[in-house]
Amino acid sequence: MANHKSARIRIKRNQKREVFNHTYLSSVRTWVKKVEAAVLNKNKEEAQENFKHAESALGKAAGKGVIKKLAAARKTSRLSAAIKKM
Repeated sequence: MANHKSARIRIKRNQKREVFNHTYLSSVRTWVKKVEAAVLNKNKEEAQENFKHAESALGKAAGKGVIKKLAAARKTSRLSAAIKKM
């Protein structure tokens, strides 16, 4: 256990951020999976609808620092390309 007050505060803060980050990351993964599933099922309308949500979730997560900005851009680009390819 931490002996310094600042270290104890940091531990509490890190635990709160862990929950926050997990929530955002879970949302991103869910929407990305929905888009990928729609692409596999060749359902373009569903893929486009889910892509809007996925793109938004990726942008928010990147803005909050949960994932890196270039990783979000890369994932968005690949999902978009997969939909256009259908």
